[in-house]
Amino acid sequence: MNISLVGRQVDLTEAIKDHMSTSLETLNKFNLDIISVTALASKQDTKSKHGVTIELTINLAGKNTVVIKQKDDDLYAAVDIAIDRAQKALRRMHDKEVSHHKVGLNEIKAESISSSDIRESAESLEDEIVPVELDLYKPQEVADVLEELKEGDKQFSIFLDNDGKTRVLYKRNDGKFGLY
Repeated sequence: MNISLVGRQVDLTEAIKDHMSTSLETLNKFNLDIISVTALASKQDTKSKHGVTIELTINLAGKNTVVIKQKDDDLYAAVDIAIDRAQKALRRMHDKEVSHHKVGLNEIKAESISSSDIRESAESLEDEIVPVELDLYKPQEVADVLEELKEGDKQFSIFLDNDGKTRVLYKRNDGKFGLY
């Protein structure tokens, strides 16, 4: 990472340069392949505004450039706040990179092996089919099904009548019953 410290109308002493460079070195912890960082310190001295402006320009390989501007009365405070903001921005970029993890070829192979185990266990379960006779297919009288509907909470009942036809008996909104 190339670090460039520039002062416009501000005298950058060795103490300020050391503070800025050690603060900028903390940006390496996010492993984002930082190409260069330019820190520009300029003095604002107009009638209404007094203070110092720090502008950090962080160039990243294969990503957008991060630019942070911070104004404050104290140069050290402006540097610290700008570094905090830069760390927050780089942390967001790092978290986005980590959370959008691409699935590798080895993970796909491992997943296919485990899915074949699932297929084998499903096939072994298919051999153990036990036939059960359902009450639904026994012929019923319409009157018997009507009594069941009146007594229970069901809205409809599907059954076979004595002729072998599939019938549906249902409760209507007006309180009467319908038969298909």
